Amino acid sequence: MSKKPNIVEQFRSFCYQNNATNLELALEYFAVFGGMGWHVDMSVPLEELIEEKVLNNYRYIHGDLTKITNSKEIHHKILSALAVGDRREHAAFKKAQVDRIMGEESIDYLIDEGLLKHDKSIEKPLKDHEKVSNKLLFCQPFMRFWFALISPNYKSIKAGDYEEFYQRWNEMKIEFSNHIAQQLFLELIKKAHNENSDDPIMKIGSYWDTNINIDLLAKTKSGKFIAGACKFSKAKAKKSELSKLKELCSVAKIEAQYYVIFSKNKFSTELKKEKSENLHLFALKSLGSLLLDLNEKDMLVNTNKKY
Repeated sequence: MSKKPNIVEQFRSFCYQNNATNLELALEYFAVFGGMGWHVDMSVPLEELIEEKVLNNYRYIHGDLTKITNSKEIHHKILSALAVGDRREHAAFKKAQVDRIMGEESIDYLIDEGLLKHDKSIEKPLKDHEKVSNKLLFCQPFMRFWFALISPNYKSIKAGDYEEFYQRWNEMKIEFSNHIAQQLFLELIKKAHNENSDDPIMKIGSYWDTNINIDLLAKTKSGKFIAGACKFSKAKAKKSELSKLKELCSVAKIEAQYYVIFSKNKFSTELKKEKSENLHLFALKSLGSLLLDLNEKDMLVNTNKKY
């Protein structure tokens, strides 16, 4: 690629290229193939496409990726640890069984090569002495898919046995699209707020310390905070989600002026009654606003091989 596009640019390009009309389906397929510029026929079951484009082409794709990683085992171990873990670099070092110095050198290399990017907590932990690890994000959805599910099962896949892969895939597939939806939700909040406010968001991401995780935290130019939660379960989001979010902010000593809640499966009547200037609710379909006015200019130029 000629540049490093963000998640929205990649998603818009994917949806334009593949004529996506169903948002939920687009998220599922993008979570696997996103960022590669491959043509994807979403009328074909996802598992069939994975087998056709990825599993059957394992040797070729693996060969292309080793040109980036220089076939170094440490890079592959850290990428796989990040792909299935909580994204904290220190936890990845422990899982990959590498020391901090070697791990940080590997992370720096993988960031320079465009595979990873830093994801720092928006606010510092409440306790100055508290050591909180940075988190990392994969720059392209496909790379996370590969290092979570293909690379760790390479022996059986290379031998043409896909059973182990499918077993793991069935355990993880829903989380993959949820992870993408959460990243897009942050971009949606930034877009929605900045279009309707003269106090633009300057920083947006998440908050975490050793005990607390807040899915979304944004800080505006004037210093106001927007805190958010993402709910992906089959049940509707309830008022308790708002109470929990407020409690997390209180413990972290973050005075949020606005709250946002994203729910994959709608909202309870009780929570909808809480809607106000200070509380906004976003459903899955809300992400559709990120796809307005798609056109050929959204198509990214990819130089990697097409499968």
